[in-house]
Amino acid sequence: MEIIHRKAAYNYFFHETLTAGIQLTGPEVKSIRGGQADLADAWCFFKDGELYVKNLYIKEYKDAGHIQQNPLRDRKLLLKKNELQKWEKKVKEKSFTIIPVKLFINEKGLIKLTLALSSGKKQHDKQAALREKDLERAAARELRRA
Repeated sequence: MEIIHRKAAYNYFFHETLTAGIQLTGPEVKSIRGGQADLADAWCFFKDGELYVKNLYIKEYKDAGHIQQNPLRDRKLLLKKNELQKWEKKVKEKSFTIIPVKLFINEKGLIKLTLALSSGKKQHDKQAALREKDLERAAARELRRA
C-alpha cells in the first residue's frame, strides 16, 4: 500500500531523501490503510525544533464515531534529533523545501513518510526534463522494434 506524490519529481529537484514516522490517531491509520490519503498539496515546516507536515489530506474514517478530526491538520513527524538539526540547518541556509514524496506501510506494519529535501524547478528545467523523457521513450521504442 503506497500513496505517491506524482508531481513532486516534475516540480522539484531532490537533493536528499529520508524516511520518517508520522504521529497519527487510530481512525487516520484506518483511512491510510484503505488508501484514503493525498500528498498533492503537502509540505513540511519546522516549529520549536520539531518537523511537522502540513496539508497532508487523510479522509475522515466513516466508522470512527465521535473521534472525527480535521483531515488537513498538522501532523508531527518522528525523526532523530541529529537528522532534524541537519535538515533544519539546510532549510534555513540554502532555502530548500521539504516535500513528502511517498506514504507507505513498512514490513512491520508501521506507516512511514518518505521526505525529500528539494528545491523548485523553473519552467525551462521542467521542459528540459520532458524533452529528455520523450527521447528515452523514443529510444526504448526503437529498441523494441529492432
